[in-house]
Amino acid sequence: MAYQPLADRMRPKSFDDMVGQSHLFGLRGTIRRLLENNRFPNMIFSGPPGTGKTTAANIVASYSGLPFHKLNATTCTLTDVKNVIAESSQLFGSDGILLYLDEIQYFNRKQQQSLLECLESGRVTLIASTTENPYYALYSALISRSAVFEFKPVSPEDCTPAIVRAFDFLNEESGKSIKANQDIFKKIAMYGGGDVRRSLGILENAYYASDDEITEDVLSELAPSYVGSFDAAGDVHYDLLSCLQKSIRGSDPDAALFYLARILAGGDLLSACRRLQVIASEDIGAAYPLAAVIVRACTESAKELGLPEAAIPLSNAAVMLATSPKSNAAHIAYEAALADVKAGLGVTVPEHLSSPLFRGYQYPHDFPHHYVKQQYLPNDLKNKKYFTFGDSKLEQQAKAYFDMIHQNTKKN
Repeated sequence: MAYQPLADRMRPKSFDDMVGQSHLFGLRGTIRRLLENNRFPNMIFSGPPGTGKTTAANIVASYSGLPFHKLNATTCTLTDVKNVIAESSQLFGSDGILLYLDEIQYFNRKQQQSLLECLESGRVTLIASTTENPYYALYSALISRSAVFEFKPVSPEDCTPAIVRAFDFLNEESGKSIKANQDIFKKIAMYGGGDVRRSLGILENAYYASDDEITEDVLSELAPSYVGSFDAAGDVHYDLLSCLQKSIRGSDPDAALFYLARILAGGDLLSACRRLQVIASEDIGAAYPLAAVIVRACTESAKELGLPEAAIPLSNAAVMLATSPKSNAAHIAYEAALADVKAGLGVTVPEHLSSPLFRGYQYPHDFPHHYVKQQYLPNDLKNKKYFTFGDSKLEQQAKAYFDMIHQNTKKN
């Protein structure tokens, strides 16, 4: 008999047995209320692995009473999809069918488009799941015909009851009387990193590796050295980089160090280095121009050292950035200038700036304070102002100098 993972043997049969996702399946959960009102829209389930997407699809199918088909986009073909759709034209599927398409992000545009006609006619109700951001991974026409629901990582508190139930199930199934205390259950839930399936896998291995009791020693041999989800090509990866930048931007060194630690624990040194350099110029910028120089030195040092020692200069860089004054004045000014470029403005530059003649150009170093008033922007933008000084100390010092040379020029 083929082995069936504990997570599959313990798969909930009703929303009441599910853990996590109370915003969707709790007593006032959105999807639960839709189904109780006999509303079955096309649905896209988006979220990390092990958060209940497949379980939810099975339970929704039981509510609908429709013929239920499951396909996985990693292995099925367009022919498989067409065969399922064809059933909706037969007597057995005359009231429509329910199709669950797992990992739909692996379908290309043509494969996703093949679903549209039957969705519009109502012959097929689609439930699609993905671990990626659906607004990037899926065809927009498919999203517009569906309701998108986010599945969130399951907290250790929510996951623990599922682990306790599974532990009791193992004792009953095996006829053993293995023991485990509540602290062990909580640690297993924590080691799952928001993935219930992973937690149940750790529990099952720990159970069969134990003689009389699941102990800390047994668990430590089976527990992951890094807790959490990290996929260098996936959304979790970009979420962590975004969290790092937002924490530094928000002047929170503690959060910045936490997200940096998660990124480096996932082994992605280069992305951490790149993002810290972006932050130095985008979020600190003119408020502390030397930040970019310091971060560059720290990131070059980190790449030379490699992990784990690379964390030392990068943690210094993260703390320095988080505790530095902030300014995005230059970045905002650039975006405004770019908007004019994209609008087709400023095509013809002033003649006195154009080589080889430079007719009428005045050399600023020949004038007091190395400044002379002359037009630099094209004629259709000559009065445009993109940059505004921020309120940081260095920016205000620069503004004082800027104002001084311009006022002196007016007097002269």
